[in-house]
Amino acid sequence: MAAAGSAVGLGNIWKFPYIAGEYGGGAFVLIYLVTVLLIGFSIMIAEMLIGYMGRKDGVTSFENLAPKHKHIWKYGGFQGLAGLFIMIFYSVVIGWIFHYIVTSLSYLPATVKEAETTFNAMLHTDIWTQLFYHTIAFIWITHVLTRGIKGGIEKVNMVLMPTLMIILLGMFAYATTLDSFGRAVNFMFEPDWSKIDSEAFVTAVGHAFFTLSLGMGAIMTYSASMEKNSNLVQNAFWVVFLDTTIAIVAGLMLFTFLYQYGAGPAKGPGLVFISLPAAFYEMGIIGNFFAVLFFLALAFAGLTSSVSLVEPMVQYFIDRFSWSRVKASVAMGLFFYLIGIIALLSNIDGYKEALTFGDKNFFDWVDHVTAAIMLPLGGLIMALFVGFVIEKQRVESILRPQLGFAFEAWYFSLRYITPVAMFIVMLSLMGVL
Repeated sequence: MAAAGSAVGLGNIWKFPYIAGEYGGGAFVLIYLVTVLLIGFSIMIAEMLIGYMGRKDGVTSFENLAPKHKHIWKYGGFQGLAGLFIMIFYSVVIGWIFHYIVTSLSYLPATVKEAETTFNAMLHTDIWTQLFYHTIAFIWITHVLTRGIKGGIEKVNMVLMPTLMIILLGMFAYATTLDSFGRAVNFMFEPDWSKIDSEAFVTAVGHAFFTLSLGMGAIMTYSASMEKNSNLVQNAFWVVFLDTTIAIVAGLMLFTFLYQYGAGPAKGPGLVFISLPAAFYEMGIIGNFFAVLFFLALAFAGLTSSVSLVEPMVQYFIDRFSWSRVKASVAMGLFFYLIGIIALLSNIDGYKEALTFGDKNFFDWVDHVTAAIMLPLGGLIMALFVGFVIEKQRVESILRPQLGFAFEAWYFSLRYITPVAMFIVMLSLMGVL
């Protein structure tokens, strides 16, 4: 549940539907599913294997498992920094969600234009509301981290993950009763290849990687706490299955509501904060109820991912410097909280000019660098490390009994297909290709 909670986040419920909408639905969904199976699943097993074998923080695990050049390979474990950097803007977005939970109790915008005006007013002028909810997110996440993986993160996920799934499945069940559900199914599963280009393939690979929480050390750190003789393949399968299922369910539900109440699927990142609230308004009083439920689900998804984004670096300072868990958790929390304030201000009128560098403000630069460089690089390092550095006999002794005849196919994919895909994604997102 902790690993699934790490994987299931804003990428499933917020990002996946609007990306699918931009690329025409069914064709993109098909590419995404194939990508998850061929690349995401392979890397998930590899990352779990490193954590399971290393039994320590990412840096120490890489260092201990490398048969030679340990002083170089230990730096592969610093991919945990990616999660900490993501938290700089992730916490701010969770703050927006908290704000929408509260406002949806009494207010929903009547039109998409009104919803856009409301969202932009919060984003560009309302410092104190954003700062207040950003602070709430910081306090909650840090508190859970101080309790540890078993005592805090796992317990939280055992509550939030089932609750998240109950809310989503409940809203999905209601969506199936609406006339537009069939149209949403057609959009999600009937391929429209006219909107598919090379960029769509790269986006599918990049998003599959992001939504599975790969390349940031979270799955590796959690796997260090797994019991001996755990079935890594089975665990990886359930994490990937839950993550992908929730993305599909969320997409069907959202598109049903949008079609039912006159909004389109391709509304970009504002789909959740702009198009959807206006659709909920059309439902009448029940719309407020569904809006609150939806943003609660979104908050739960964000919070379960957040603790996993920070935990790798918390564990690093505990293992390498003998810090107490409280000290490490508070220090990492303050890091993303304080720099997150800068990210928040970079969207505010009066500050954004000073915090804009080139064509992006600070908020967007952090998002871009983590997605375009840090996550793909982390995946590339893990694939090379397990595929070429750790002795094949050690890998085979653990995974052959679990994968059976599929071991050689998985090993080939990890050594040759995945690294090439990660390299292409990284170059494309950096604008080189």
